[in-house]
Amino acid sequence: MALRSALTLGRGLRGARSARAFCSAGELKKTLVYDEHLAEEGKMVDFAGYLMPVQYHKKGSPHALSIIDSTKWTREGASLFDVSHMCSIRWTGKNAIDFVERVTTADVRGLPTMKGTLSVILNEAGGVIDDTMVTKCHSAEHGEHVYQVVNAGCADKDLAHFEEQLGKFGGDVKMEVLWDSRGLFALQGPKAVEVLQRHSPSTDLKSVAFGQSVWMKINGIECFVTRCGYTGEDGFELFVPGDHAVAVWRLLVAAPETRLAALGARDALRLEAGLCLYGHDLDDETTPPEAGLSWVVGKSRRDPASKNPFLGSEKVLAQLNDKTLVKKLRAGLMNPTGPPAREGADIETLDGLVVGKVTSGTMAPCIKKNISMGYINKPHNKQGTELQVVVRGKRYLATVTKMPFVPTKYYKI
Repeated sequence: MALRSALTLGRGLRGARSARAFCSAGELKKTLVYDEHLAEEGKMVDFAGYLMPVQYHKKGSPHALSIIDSTKWTREGASLFDVSHMCSIRWTGKNAIDFVERVTTADVRGLPTMKGTLSVILNEAGGVIDDTMVTKCHSAEHGEHVYQVVNAGCADKDLAHFEEQLGKFGGDVKMEVLWDSRGLFALQGPKAVEVLQRHSPSTDLKSVAFGQSVWMKINGIECFVTRCGYTGEDGFELFVPGDHAVAVWRLLVAAPETRLAALGARDALRLEAGLCLYGHDLDDETTPPEAGLSWVVGKSRRDPASKNPFLGSEKVLAQLNDKTLVKKLRAGLMNPTGPPAREGADIETLDGLVVGKVTSGTMAPCIKKNISMGYINKPHNKQGTELQVVVRGKRYLATVTKMPFVPTKYYKI
């Protein structure tokens, strides 16, 4: 089945509830490559209502790596992640772009065709409901449309929010939810381009910059591919029609450069890259300027007199125009001694005044240092400021550090 046809199988939500809303208590969903995870003895856990692997344990398999080794492999080779649990949406209709600009901060109209951007979905108070990828697309079947990906753990509330806003917005807009009818895979690392190019000779990936999307054939199977990722490395996310998902997965796994990777490595990679995880580093009481994400507000979206302002624009634009309104900021920390500071740890001045909270932390596999990020009250958030973190009742010196902790390697033309 051609992908453009397969996309029509996505569930339209208007007038219906998300399929996940019908799951009984304790019922977990499986992605299309669930059996592939089991074949490699993946340790499966509940993640956003799906059974997803943390890492793989099959004895003698090259994919049975520790989380540390899997993280390092991604930065040196190519790692394949199943991210099919994430929710995809296609917006069509003559007012689709206007609607997406209403519910996100993206300058969708200003994007070149087949180009995407990170954005955020905000509530009316400017708090972050979710972070999201938004791409302006074109296909023979649907013409110009918008493709969006939201976090699995936020999908139900995001879809309910969109449904509510559609009722207020009116106009010609159709939302199609593309969830379990396709595979969504992330091939990440410096050798990802070699692996993908080998099976896609008709597409020159050197001409595809980070953030760009292409329709391309992978071993003859038409897929929608975006050069992006959540690791800080070069890489691709592949939207694969459901009846070909296993075949494409196996094709990519078979490459000598490829190792399977899972949730454990993904979290370490994104933290090394200084990237937020919703529900930890972002929430609905935090604004983009506070999160260090002012750049996701497109320049054309910063006009307070706009006829189509994004939700929450009043507070966010006020903070962008007057930085004194921002009282706390997301910042990186390194503590050279003791264990890494984890979520919830207090951040204090050296004389014991609490000035912030850690939201994520780990021992970074690639630099072998304790790293964390959190929200720190101004002016204590300045780089080089010496603070302390409280871990299990003990205090350890920590220094405010620039993020990312590991240099990013996004492919640019």
